[in-house]
Amino acid sequence: MKTDIHTIDAVKAGSLELADHIFGLSPRADIIHRVVQWQLNKRQAGTHQARSRGEINRTTKKLGNQKGGGTARHGSRKAGIFIGGGKAFGPRFRSHETALNKKIRALGLRHALSSKVKDASLIVLDKAEVAGGKTKALVQAFAKLGLTNALIIDGAMVNEGFARAARGIPNIDVLPIAGINVYDILRRKKLVLTKAAVEALEARFK
Repeated sequence: MKTDIHTIDAVKAGSLELADHIFGLSPRADIIHRVVQWQLNKRQAGTHQARSRGEINRTTKKLGNQKGGGTARHGSRKAGIFIGGGKAFGPRFRSHETALNKKIRALGLRHALSSKVKDASLIVLDKAEVAGGKTKALVQAFAKLGLTNALIIDGAMVNEGFARAARGIPNIDVLPIAGINVYDILRRKKLVLTKAAVEALEARFK
């Protein structure tokens, strides 16, 4: 399929043929959901942990008499019923990561890209550069392109001035092609790819 190429000033600069096996698939929500769930599980720190009775440093001396006290027969201050005692079945340090086949991850990315094409939410730029690296100039350029909420993917390296200018604009993310992922594609309304990014994707999925 063909798509137009635009400059940062929203001027048409030719056209580009997009590969159907990357951008022309019929999006499947189940595959995309699996990849997003895998991403979110993988990024959880899993560092939350409560101390159990075995990790609490308190006296284990028996509290009071076995009989006649009118209370339960506790033998340790470490019991979870006491303030400062151990937590029963509390959270433990662990990995939340789940396994997902590489082929499914790659397929999920292609389906996410295809979903943006299907929704007419894909824009191709000739290059991601802005004169002077000024945020004000980039805001004006985005207004011409109709971008208020977008993920911008460049080639192997992101132009330093462009990244600096975009840093202060809300709801705009800029990533190199190595950082492209399903979750970030879906969380932004528009996907902007440079010609270098499209070429890198086609080389990756050839």
